[in-house]
Amino acid sequence: MPKKKETLKTKEQAMPEEVDVKATETEEQSEAVATETLDTEVSTEEETEPVDELQELRDQLEAEQNKYLRLLADYDNFKRRTQKDKELANKFRAQSLLTDILPVLDNFERALSVPTKSEESASLLKGVEMVQKSLVEAVKSEGLEKIEALGQPFDPNFHQAVMQEKDDNAEAGTVLQELQTGYLLKDRVLRPAMVKVNE
Repeated sequence: MPKKKETLKTKEQAMPEEVDVKATETEEQSEAVATETLDTEVSTEEETEPVDELQELRDQLEAEQNKYLRLLADYDNFKRRTQKDKELANKFRAQSLLTDILPVLDNFERALSVPTKSEESASLLKGVEMVQKSLVEAVKSEGLEKIEALGQPFDPNFHQAVMQEKDDNAEAGTVLQELQTGYLLKDRVLRPAMVKVNE
């Protein structure tokens, strides 16, 4: 009998050890699984991180390229605008001077329209006419031209109507008389012609 008890005790003593071994194995397996899971998560994070970083860098590069292209387009527009302004300034550089000279030209025209009664006044008028011609040539070289008005159809872009009159011999809307000469500076109206128009 005592031998049986010993055997039982031995079995009981052996069982906890087996249980402990099994428990240890299970713990090791679960730790291994957890470690694998962590490794997988870490590796996935490591894989996704570079992809995100790469995409972010691509987005930044694209944004910088767009900025550069916009800046380049703005610079081209600025250059074009500056060039155009320069050309216009060069083309109409004499505008203010010619505007100031227009009354002088008007006074020459009035002086030349006065009838002469003596030889002295005729010679004086001839001298005035020569001065007027040289002045007209000088302003023509700068691009100043007279606006043709007399006998032309009325054009509000070039003519300023100050009077109307009925004339059966002329068509309606025709300029009957030029009261003040109009001038163009190249393709720009410097001063419209002041005219009398047929009704």
